[in-house]
Amino acid sequence: MDKSQWTPLFTNFADYVDVTPQLQLAIACIAFNPIFWNVVARLEHKTHFLTKATGNAYRGCYLLAFTIFSLGIFRDHVYNQALLEQPTYQPLVDSTLVKGLAIGTFAFGNVLVLSSMWALGVTGTYLGDYFGILMDERVTSFPFNINDNPMYNGSTLCFLGTALWYGKPTGLLVTAFVFVMYKIALLFEEPYTAAIYAKRAEKKD
Repeated sequence: MDKSQWTPLFTNFADYVDVTPQLQLAIACIAFNPIFWNVVARLEHKTHFLTKATGNAYRGCYLLAFTIFSLGIFRDHVYNQALLEQPTYQPLVDSTLVKGLAIGTFAFGNVLVLSSMWALGVTGTYLGDYFGILMDERVTSFPFNINDNPMYNGSTLCFLGTALWYGKPTGLLVTAFVFVMYKIALLFEEPYTAAIYAKRAEKKD
């Protein structure tokens, strides 16, 4: 591998980033989604507005699950469209090593996401705790035995794999933004969820 071919990527990285309206929309979607589900879930926990609107907690949770899933599909579509408009760094595309890394990263990311959904079920995946649908015990099977947040980390890896596959440096920046947004989301979600289960434990005592 000729190391000199990678020099322009590091010295002129900004040349490979084009702030298009589509990219701005992708960034907005990435930021909006975790904010949306955290706000809606907390509002549900405090007011039970979705439970009341749909008739019971399970239907309310399924409605939120459908909404979050749909927003995720839209976000991924917008991200892919935004990447196609971005400048390509050809050595990334031509590198067999990068192609292999892209496939491996994307595949492992999907394994983490899908296996965590399988382990948690619909209500466990889509904030059923906030509806009062609590799990009997903490899930410790795969992938939770190798990663604390496989859904978020797996999704981040999928963003990274897509960026590498298309050879888009902009995608690497977007992936970093995804990682940061999920970390921020966890700062709000983990303590709140822990408090929900702590309150149940107090009632049992």
